Amino acid sequence: MKQREYQSPVYSIKAIPVEKLRANEYNPNRVAPPEMELLYLSIKEDGYTMPIVVYYCEDDDIYEIVDGFHRYSVMLKYHDIYERENGRLPCSIIEKPIGERMASTIRHNRARGSHNVDLMSNIVAELVEIGKNDKWISEHLGMNMDEILRLKQITGLASLFKDQEFSMSWEVD
Repeated sequence: MKQREYQSPVYSIKAIPVEKLRANEYNPNRVAPPEMELLYLSIKEDGYTMPIVVYYCEDDDIYEIVDGFHRYSVMLKYHDIYERENGRLPCSIIEKPIGERMASTIRHNRARGSHNVDLMSNIVAELVEIGKNDKWISEHLGMNMDEILRLKQITGLASLFKDQEFSMSWEVD
């Protein structure tokens, strides 16, 4: 029997009512008002050309946004877009645990631009708290160890450093 080949989620786009979507609580990406206006214009002129990436939360019967919050926001803010799209957004559904979804959000954001440092440090803290080590964070978020260290330092939480080895650069007499 031939093993089934991997199929990317984008090949199974679903039109999901905007009311069945919710934002995640960890996205550090922010878009300035001029860029949001440009996003609206883009969607108005070109339509939705990229799906919203979501995770289905069975217990709540809702789809949580992994990537595409601002495209989702345009539909909520602009009635003309909502009407034209019949209140539905094209969605690509992924099935991953929370740590993997957080990593997906960061990868999508970093591939496009910048995001809020404080929120990014909170994500690193959350990932550490759920058991992800620096190596995992580096590999899955595309960060080097110095970036991870700086983001951990911003939070000021000593617990983020609990399993770290420190050099003995000097000794106390």
